[in-house]
Amino acid sequence: MKSIISDLHSKFAEKTWNETFQLVRRCMDKSRDESKPCEPLVRSLERLQEVFNVSSMNTMKSRLEMIAKQQGMGFHITEATCYLTADLFYLEVVLLPCGGVEEVKVAPHGGAPVPSESLLQLLRSKHFAEFSAKLAGLFTQYNIPGDNEIKLKLFASLQCIGKDLQQISHLPREPKDSDPQVDMINNGRVGCLIAGKEDCPLTIQFYTGPTDGIKTSDLQIPDSVVQAAQVTVGVSDVTHKLQMASVIPQPAQLDPQGYPAFLPLSEVQHEALPACFLLKLQPAVPLMASFVNRLGEITDVTIPDVDLQWAPLPKLLMRRSSANSREETIDGQDDVFTAPLPGGVMHSYVLPGAAWEVPAQRAASVDSIPFTHPAHVPALLELLRHQCAINTLLTSCMTSERASTGRTSQNGARQRLCMKSYDSHLMLFIGGLCYQVRFVTRTSKSFRSLTPAFL
Repeated sequence: MKSIISDLHSKFAEKTWNETFQLVRRCMDKSRDESKPCEPLVRSLERLQEVFNVSSMNTMKSRLEMIAKQQGMGFHITEATCYLTADLFYLEVVLLPCGGVEEVKVAPHGGAPVPSESLLQLLRSKHFAEFSAKLAGLFTQYNIPGDNEIKLKLFASLQCIGKDLQQISHLPREPKDSDPQVDMINNGRVGCLIAGKEDCPLTIQFYTGPTDGIKTSDLQIPDSVVQAAQVTVGVSDVTHKLQMASVIPQPAQLDPQGYPAFLPLSEVQHEALPACFLLKLQPAVPLMASFVNRLGEITDVTIPDVDLQWAPLPKLLMRRSSANSREETIDGQDDVFTAPLPGGVMHSYVLPGAAWEVPAQRAASVDSIPFTHPAHVPALLELLRHQCAINTLLTSCMTSERASTGRTSQNGARQRLCMKSYDSHLMLFIGGLCYQVRFVTRTSKSFRSLTPAFL
């Protein structure tokens, strides 16, 4: 073995990095099993890519080819243009002789290539890891389940519902907040819509907590404090009728309750497909069991509970809080938090363990919600907003200092936090105060929520 290594060192001592790199790539292309490239060679090539300086067109082509293969995409070259291809989109990268990048375009199926400034800047800065991650997100966006025929139909249906949601967002309504951006996010029928682009899916911003009086007209709200959802499609065990054309009459109209009017699905082109639309929540939202059930009643599509892990709502919220992520009480024990008040008085919040352990108060972090019609979205968002408001209130009580289990301040106020459900009412008790969330039924499958008084 030592003699073999020595011979290899002697043979390639005079070779350049570029020649060695090309040799490894050729070895990969000649893998004995085309479906399973030689893993050691793959790792070797990736290591070479990390240290290799991209200073020519050929080296940039090789880097892009490696990234395409890592993402399971095809790769083709035409003179100075590289194509990274998938079933429903492709990337067009125009190179310069020096290895620089002149232009990056993204083309969805059946659409013209559109420049992508974000992908262009990543390649120009040679931030290949970030470019690869962005490409992975793009691949996921267009990774629609099914064979080619189903993929194309679902892609067309997704575009139709996106256009309908855009129309709904432009319908007139009475503002409820003096800040236009906050009002659109928290009160818009479909939240604040960020139009889908070739390199980014349609996104809905639907909740942001209290801004402590800070106006956002001259200040963009950070994404980290905005609850959002991406509109995508996902596979389903049963077939659903999905639109293949707009379901909004022209001109668009509102019903007497102020909700958009829709055409019956039977009156527009539609397809029965083994899939449904998805609201992919970013981040996942801890939802109480009653809210999960109501979401299913709105859409007639049950949220799969196979991967849901149920726990008392406060514990889920504490796990999301970095300050309390390492501290969790034993089941049934009280959680106590203290906060200083003016005058040196300590205020205590007590979350009774036994009260939150009951099945009705258990919750699970949900990351996607299936639906089949644009009419579902306003009702889904109102329920999600109310759960987010409850989560915000509880979290605000838990961001104070964690006290020893079972101990409270001796010289301050002591408030117990409990929650009870009564039919269509949800009552949140904080000390002697009661906050009410009421659900008003519009139809047997649609709910409207009233804004909680505490926000």
